[in-house]
Amino acid sequence: MKVLGIESSCDETSAAVVEDGVKVLSNVVSSQIPVHAKYGGVVPELASRAHVLDIVPVVREALLSAGDAPIDAVAVTKGPGLVGSLLVGIEMAKALAYQRQVPLVGVHHVEAHLMAPLIQTDPSSSSSTPLTFPFVGLVVSGGHTSLYLVQDWGELELLGQTRDDAAGEALDKVGKLLGLGYPGGMHIDRLAATGDPKAFDFPRGMRQRESLEFSFSGLKTSVAQQVAKLGAQIEGQLLADVCASTLEAVVAVLVRKSIVAAKRHGVEHLIISGGVSANRRLRQRMAELCEQEGLCFHVPPRNLCTDNAAMIAGLGYHRLQGLSGFEAFELNAQASWPLG
Repeated sequence: MKVLGIESSCDETSAAVVEDGVKVLSNVVSSQIPVHAKYGGVVPELASRAHVLDIVPVVREALLSAGDAPIDAVAVTKGPGLVGSLLVGIEMAKALAYQRQVPLVGVHHVEAHLMAPLIQTDPSSSSSTPLTFPFVGLVVSGGHTSLYLVQDWGELELLGQTRDDAAGEALDKVGKLLGLGYPGGMHIDRLAATGDPKAFDFPRGMRQRESLEFSFSGLKTSVAQQVAKLGAQIEGQLLADVCASTLEAVVAVLVRKSIVAAKRHGVEHLIISGGVSANRRLRQRMAELCEQEGLCFHVPPRNLCTDNAAMIAGLGYHRLQGLSGFEAFELNAQASWPLG
């Protein structure tokens, strides 16, 4: 069964064709970074306009790259996300499903991130042990930082989430503060590779061991205060040290709470997904600590970490398997799983 997936929840327009929920035949992503870079963050109105311009050529390329074979169903992100951006993808999906007379299914964006490691694995950074249920999943991106216990398809329990900024949002804001450009997290990851992660003692929010919630607003404040103290333009090794220390503060909290969650719930598998899961230091540290704790660590390849339609099509396939007679979900229906 070939499912066409469409993703337009934020600032990336993506379309993909996935066969039987696991085999990626195509996965096309059009990034809007150049559109939003001068503003230091995503501008919703500009994002929706860019989606309008990109959606048709992106879908056309995904279909052609997959061999233009007949599509058996269409899956589309129904939320959460920017309303204007979501509408572009949803209307395109409705039109395609109607024109081709195939089922249409709405997919929750965060759940798709959680299931992304089940599409395919990255041998260079994942455990060789196949991912099986149950597992603990950390979704970490510019808009989300949440921990879930995943028992099976559609059986999810929210264990903890950020009380303020998402981890990726905090890194992007620190990057903007340091004059690194957008997206700041990507620049911080690159510069941190040559920096000293112990140069500055930035705070680790929500340190209480029993809590599985996160907070990164204090980190931003601390970095801003340190930058003010340093005064002169921060560059060279000093800039690398600030980046490394900032990133280490974020990674330490993400890794520790994820492992605590896995041990507390007695699961053997732990996954990370979302844009920040492409971060070099986070992958490295999570792999090291999981090995020490006897846990199997899984992470999607980098092209499936950021927002993409392959994860939407993959989850859409499994959603359709649970529908009697391939009846389509109502795109505006309330989710029955605790994803927010």
